Amino acid sequence: MPRKQPTGKIKLKTHKATVKRFRVTGSGKLVRTKIGKGHLRRNTAKRNKALFSEMLEVKGTGIIKRVHRLAPYLKKYKAKP
Repeated sequence: MPRKQPTGKIKLKTHKATVKRFRVTGSGKLVRTKIGKGHLRRNTAKRNKALFSEMLEVKGTGIIKRVHRLAPYLKKYKAKP
C-alpha cells in the first residue's frame, strides 16, 4: 500500500537560542535583554546591576527580520529573559 503524501506546508524549526534572547510584547514590539548578565558582576555597582533587568526595544529592521525568520512562532513562547 503506498504511503500517503503529506499535504500543506512543512513545519519550521525554531532557533532556540533566539527564543531565549528575544520576546514580543503585546503590541508586537521586539524586545531583548541586556548583555553582561551572565557572570563576573562582583565589582559592578548595585545601580548598574539593577539596570540589567531592563528590556530594550530592538530598533533595526534587518535584525527584526532575521529574528522573525529564526523564530517564526515567537509570539507563542512565554517570556524567559
